[in-house]
Amino acid sequence: MQQLPKSIFVTGIGTGVGKTVVSSVLVETLQADYWKPIQCGNLEHSDSVVVQSLITNVVTTIHPETYRLKTASSPHYAAKIEGVEIDIEKCTAPLAEGHLIIEGAGGLMVPLNGHECVVDLISALEVPVVLVCRNYLGSINHTLLSIELLRQEGIKLLGLIYSGDNFLDNEEVIEQFSQVRMLGRIDESKIIDKDFVHQQATYLRMSLSKYYLL
Repeated sequence: MQQLPKSIFVTGIGTGVGKTVVSSVLVETLQADYWKPIQCGNLEHSDSVVVQSLITNVVTTIHPETYRLKTASSPHYAAKIEGVEIDIEKCTAPLAEGHLIIEGAGGLMVPLNGHECVVDLISALEVPVVLVCRNYLGSINHTLLSIELLRQEGIKLLGLIYSGDNFLDNEEVIEQFSQVRMLGRIDESKIIDKDFVHQQATYLRMSLSKYYLL
């Protein structure tokens, strides 16, 4: 059984699939540090603020974003209208004594500037990925395309974490075609709070321990 890597990049099959909630649960599970390199929009209620509000452990450090953009849009557009050029070389991962959870913006092909996307940031950071999936009509295509891109770029995929319930036989088909394992599931809930995240972290820790030494 392998040791779980110290740094993990959390990306998703698209926008709004549950990356921040999954990141919060992973942070709580591993008592990891958290870093969102690029934040676009809602700066007073940023993903870093949300993660901090959802965890209960006192070990985690929330590291400051490299880029904080006011516009709620794709990073390349927010940067353009705010007169900023996103340089992925400036996105240097902070040092962490334990695990570090890095949360991306949107999906893998979200543009960061005129020639680079989130997948290029992952490659530059040289960290493995957890892919967050949400089941809906069309998610098989989105998931398999994301997996294929990671393989083409030589990026290690640790596994999938599903946000919400299964839909038809989506998960079985995705596993059949991709041969990528499901690391866990974050339950659907109308209330996302500290208690929910702590409970999900307990479940996820048991699930992860089947595959990795934590």
